[in-house]
Amino acid sequence: MPTSTDNVEYATFSGWVDPPTDLRPALEGDLECRVAVIGGGINGMSTALRIAERGQDVVLLEAEFCGHGSSSRNAGQLAGAPGGDIQLLNLLSRKRMPGMMRLAERAAHHVEDFIAKHDIDCEYEATGNAFAAVSRGQMGRVRRVAKIITRAGGRVEVGTAAELGIPRGFVGGMREVVGGRMNPGRFSLGMRQVLLRSSARVFEQTKVTDVRREDGQVVLTTPQGRLRADRVVLATNAFAGEWDITPKHLSVPIYVIEVETEPIDPDRLAALGWTSRMGLVTQHAIMENYRLTPRNTIVFGVRRLERGTSYPLPEKVPDPGLVEELAGAFAMRFPSLADVAINRAWGGWIAITSSWLPLAGQIGDHIYYSIACNGHGLAQAPYVGTLIADAIVDGELHEDLQTLWQEKPAFAPAPAMTRPVLRMVWMIDRLNDRINGSRRNARRAASEATRS
Repeated sequence: MPTSTDNVEYATFSGWVDPPTDLRPALEGDLECRVAVIGGGINGMSTALRIAERGQDVVLLEAEFCGHGSSSRNAGQLAGAPGGDIQLLNLLSRKRMPGMMRLAERAAHHVEDFIAKHDIDCEYEATGNAFAAVSRGQMGRVRRVAKIITRAGGRVEVGTAAELGIPRGFVGGMREVVGGRMNPGRFSLGMRQVLLRSSARVFEQTKVTDVRREDGQVVLTTPQGRLRADRVVLATNAFAGEWDITPKHLSVPIYVIEVETEPIDPDRLAALGWTSRMGLVTQHAIMENYRLTPRNTIVFGVRRLERGTSYPLPEKVPDPGLVEELAGAFAMRFPSLADVAINRAWGGWIAITSSWLPLAGQIGDHIYYSIACNGHGLAQAPYVGTLIADAIVDGELHEDLQTLWQEKPAFAPAPAMTRPVLRMVWMIDRLNDRINGSRRNARRAASEATRS
């Protein structure tokens, strides 16, 4: 029986939490500050919070409410390794890999320390995460990636599914020793409460419609007011392309989907052999992710990428056809749970760079930006935001920020992120799935013939 999608709840926000009910009012009239932060995701909130902790006057402007974007909508896997295609990164940026590896691990520990310091109830477990292989070919890729990460100073463990404690439907994989999984909605809204208790001035429901320089300051225009600041931080990730001041080709906005099953009987979950409870990321060109939750459901997603083509980016709900496709993938990876229904689906906009590297830098003397953790923002965005805040206050770049820093805001186009190319990559993944499925069936038939 295929996984049912008959009664899916399509969320316009996130499936992890409900929106906050204590929204801060919008900016009205004219205001001045030392530092302004545009964007209330975990990047922007971390930046504003750190600047406030350093005793600086800071204002944060958020179009909806803090935590509204991908900060609250992702799969909740706190990664301890760089994002993107590790083999491609190693090919194009091998000399930078040790720095990227150091940043990724420090970023994960930074988030863990933040959770502990502020006692945020976000269901965090330091399980690590698994690069999971669905075929022998993917297992070869896992071993190559493990060598790259180890050479760059990272800590990983390669093993079979049984050795790693992941579902037996997978061939094996690689465990990131650093990191784990959480409820990202609770984490984002928990960070929001920490920010609201700080000295930072926060204005929600305040969309910035224009950013321009004027008389040695930066002027931010909103529907009901204006804000003048000595320094401005663009922390809007996929939404950064809404202003002319944003560097061309800075990133590509991509919409990704996550879905959640109905609660599953604990005995059925136990039968999977998922003893590590690690989050899983497959080694397809466009990954699939799977993870358990404390409510005995499985959250999974991605598999296909939808490119945004114009700004402002629309508020979307997942395409039912893509949810149906994800349900089919779930039934393939977890055949014993193929009768389990999907309860809800949601999605969000992330940003991808042409280099697959996260970026940070300046536009002139007054405007800073950081963007595009390429799917690993849950760990890296708060850390990079904190480092940018320190750079503004101290006038110096931390060694990890130097790893990302762009001396000139000039970026190449991302030809791999065009709609035709994304479609082609998806088709190659599906072809490989069919080939691997045929091989599995042949081996199963041969085994049954031998036993008979």
